[in-house]
Amino acid sequence: MDEQNNSSGKELQQRTRAEVPGKKSWHSQAYTLGAISNFMSTFLTFPIYKVVFRQQIHAMAVSEAVRQLWHEGPQYFYRGIYPPLLSKTLQGTLLFGTYDSLLCFLSPVGPHSLGQRWTAGLMSGVVEAVALSPFERVQNVLQDARKQASFPSTFSILKEFNSYGLWGRLSLGYYRGFWPVLVRNSLGSALYFSFKDPIQDGLARQGLPHWVPALVSGSVNGTITCLVLYPLIVLVANMQSHIGWQRMPSLWASAQDVWDTRGRKILLIYRGGSLIVLRSSVTWGLTTAIHDFLQRKAHSKKEMKD
Repeated sequence: MDEQNNSSGKELQQRTRAEVPGKKSWHSQAYTLGAISNFMSTFLTFPIYKVVFRQQIHAMAVSEAVRQLWHEGPQYFYRGIYPPLLSKTLQGTLLFGTYDSLLCFLSPVGPHSLGQRWTAGLMSGVVEAVALSPFERVQNVLQDARKQASFPSTFSILKEFNSYGLWGRLSLGYYRGFWPVLVRNSLGSALYFSFKDPIQDGLARQGLPHWVPALVSGSVNGTITCLVLYPLIVLVANMQSHIGWQRMPSLWASAQDVWDTRGRKILLIYRGGSLIVLRSSVTWGLTTAIHDFLQRKAHSKKEMKD
């Protein structure tokens, strides 16, 4: 019985990714599943994210970052959760939905080649960066302890941004640090979607429970992608934590500052990498597993109706 269940689960797993029948793929299901999976994984892993952010900004040890948060008190522990919760939910909506739509456009019938998955992932990352960079900008200001007195709320940050001129609102306000965000998101999405399904399919053929391949595939992909792009993650966090038009260093000056404050050593740029590995593994593992679970449930209901 177990072998039969595993076999049927693997067949369904293959069908849910292989069936991309033209117009039927252009519906809201991919967007909805992406939103739900990202919302749940973000809420569960936010405490890890906040510790990692403090390390990126202050180049401190894990224990020191945890001690700083503890000293600030529980009322500040979830400070800044709403922007990432909203942005990550929108991220899942755009990332999975746009990828599914673009993949259908490139090739209405699967299986899809590595080049098609890479292209669809790259473009979905571009859309994600354009749409969500303002949310990340506000989030990074909120999470910087040095800004708590001057900008205690989201409203105070938005008020500051809106006090700039039109170009200033974009370049110094909402889209501060956009170019490294664009490179990070597009490459990250391309890497994730290029190798997610091959890893998952390979593990599924080993007879593992249906949820294990998705969890492991997401964890491995998320970890490798974040480690490769970690210098950009640090650069974005430092650039977007600045606020006030008179204190805005350029992209090159920001990169140079990060390099100098890390003692001009790659290892110090990767300080906090242990938590990045943990956060990436848990977040993308959960996101992929939840998305795969919801996708299989949706296809099962569809088959029962048919």
